[in-house]
Amino acid sequence: MEKNRALDTLSALAHDIRLDVFRCLVQAGPEGMAAGEIAQALQIRPNTLSNNLTLLSHAGLVRSTREGRSIRYFAEMATMAALLGFLLRDCCGGRAELCQPILDQIACDC
Repeated sequence: MEKNRALDTLSALAHDIRLDVFRCLVQAGPEGMAAGEIAQALQIRPNTLSNNLTLLSHAGLVRSTREGRSIRYFAEMATMAALLGFLLRDCCGGRAELCQPILDQIACDC
């Protein structure tokens, strides 16, 4: 990931609703969630959610698929992995043992 892309991604997450939506989709896992389910879970008005999902989508943090009249959203973990990779690149001056606690914390057990 290059610097400007990292800034765009961080900017998309730098809002309380968008951060909540992304975290909700991360918790939902590979099944994702329908827009209505997200709105209900986070108690967000549908139009507010739609605007925030659009911004997250443009940043590459979420993707969607249509299911009949509904749209299901998924967290784009590859984008988050690329962002974390950018932020942690050259971490600890090449002393990998210093980075291990961070890596352990973000490792997925699923």
